[in-house]
Amino acid sequence: MQMGRFVAAEVNPPDKRGRAISYVVLGGTVGSVLGPLLVGPSGRLATSVGMDELVGPYLAGLIVFGLAALVIFALLNPDPREIGRAVAELHPETVVHPGVTRAFSEMITHANRDGGIAAMVFGQVVMVGLMGITSLHMRGHNHELDAISLAFSAHTLGMFAFSVLSGRLADRWGRGPVILLGAGMLLVACALAPLSPELLPLSLALFLLGLGWNLCYVGGSALLSDILSPAERATSQGASDLIIGLATAAGEY
Repeated sequence: MQMGRFVAAEVNPPDKRGRAISYVVLGGTVGSVLGPLLVGPSGRLATSVGMDELVGPYLAGLIVFGLAALVIFALLNPDPREIGRAVAELHPETVVHPGVTRAFSEMITHANRDGGIAAMVFGQVVMVGLMGITSLHMRGHNHELDAISLAFSAHTLGMFAFSVLSGRLADRWGRGPVILLGAGMLLVACALAPLSPELLPLSLALFLLGLGWNLCYVGGSALLSDILSPAERATSQGASDLIIGLATAAGEY
């Protein structure tokens, strides 16, 4: 999903990129629902062949990743880069010529000119930080695992289920307003979570946390794709995900 959203953006014109990205993010809903369902059966299978129960989910993940790689190599044709160059010629953008690649530092500075990377970093750091501490908070208030699971189901719903709406809003309203709406929801979630240890308000806070992340993620991804030339997108987008990952790790620390 991390790089797939940029592939979807690359092969679509600017006025459809938000929705294209949202469809990729929406696909995460399938994984978020089916993934946990594999934990129990894969654990039992591992035990039946003499391995530790916790080995099963890792092996299941390895198999699923392998299948996903095969699907990508078999079906991702023609190369999205070539389609992206054709789209750029049909829909000229206010960026450098598709054949020009700038210095890396200049490229990254330009990539965050309008705050696309900053929006995704903000959304990811806030989400991971609050999400991680809330599970401990609920456990400390003697919530059962079923209750914690329910609250995080609400969070997952917010993260993925409304992706198509986020994409449509990003295309209709513009990237900036959607990012600001997402940032506002993240702040509301942070304010709401400490107010009560009860399940309902915590579930609502986690839902808003997921939805705010989604808006920042979709809006920021679309904005980043908008301002880069096809020749620069792969490098800048990969670097942006690295920056997001490092910022998330630092925030957790």
